[in-house]
Amino acid sequence: MPPCVANYGLEMIRIMVKIGDIALGDFPLLLAPMEDVSDPPFRAVCKIGGVDLMYTEFISSEGLIRNARQSVMKLDIFESERPIGIQIFGSDIESMKAAVGIAEKVNPDLIDINYGCPVKKVACKGAGAGILRDIPKMVRMTREIVKSTALPVTVKTRLGWDEKTKYIVEVAERLQDVGIQAITIHGRTRVQMYKGNADWTLIGEIKNNPRMTIPVFGNGDVAAPQKAQRMRQKYGVDGIMIGRAAIGYPWIFREIKHYFSTGQLLGPPSIRERLSILRKHLELSIKWKGAKHGILEMRKHYKNYLKGIPNVKMYREKLVTLKSYEEIAEVINDVQRHVESMMFAFSPVEQGEQKFTRVPF
Repeated sequence: MPPCVANYGLEMIRIMVKIGDIALGDFPLLLAPMEDVSDPPFRAVCKIGGVDLMYTEFISSEGLIRNARQSVMKLDIFESERPIGIQIFGSDIESMKAAVGIAEKVNPDLIDINYGCPVKKVACKGAGAGILRDIPKMVRMTREIVKSTALPVTVKTRLGWDEKTKYIVEVAERLQDVGIQAITIHGRTRVQMYKGNADWTLIGEIKNNPRMTIPVFGNGDVAAPQKAQRMRQKYGVDGIMIGRAAIGYPWIFREIKHYFSTGQLLGPPSIRERLSILRKHLELSIKWKGAKHGILEMRKHYKNYLKGIPNVKMYREKLVTLKSYEEIAEVINDVQRHVESMMFAFSPVEQGEQKFTRVPF
């Protein structure tokens, strides 16, 4: 029986969403497997933020079977992250099966197949979204992977290769028929990359297809609680996967959940909380990757962590150039002192109107 009963525009009757034996609540929020983003430090702060299911960065099957250091390192998962899936990509069926065997050894909760990555170096080699040009192979590969493991197998994919090949409704049925236990669909084609607006129409059609009994998750352009609610109500999906909106802002998950439960916007985290989580993220990044690479990896996160803080540009510019933890920590302290000094520059009324309602300290 489908995880939920739903019709467009109507209130939905929901029960527990499950992938195999993994219970995820009645409307789970998933963290997208983003290359060079969804590493253990980032996943750790998203877990604090309230995410329900996470995935590793996508991992090359060829890299795993060749024991490439960068690929093997991405297999690092921790008990505190569960439930967590390992996502793999590749174009060779035997290599993918072998990679699943390697991934199983670290005891993930599930295996996810990447049929959605649009970048040229992946897609143009027949992996990721590239396999959308060969649906029969996509189905064969999925069947063989499902047969090769006792773990639940899920798929993340796109609407199609281009506007003329949006066969995702049929594809979803065929993948379910060969044994996948959930599917996530990004509402763009490969040709679109990340441009234009995500189209959830076909995602809703898949969810409301009476043949579909597995969870159907939607992905694309959900960056606010109100948008998440619209997608939930209009298309009846079983959950939402969030990617770019969580970069430097792991609070997106709790804000959506609060809105779902109360109908009210939670409001942004305080500056103290932002800076505290930023420090934690930085420390975890250095611990996991070492000082040099850990500091470099953090640079993509600073903009969103500091977004909305007045007159913060010069601090952000410093953060993306510094190379030591001590220097970065001092700049973060400078941001805190900067905000504290602004608090004393306004009367309580002015503080409330200009600061606390937008970026509380």
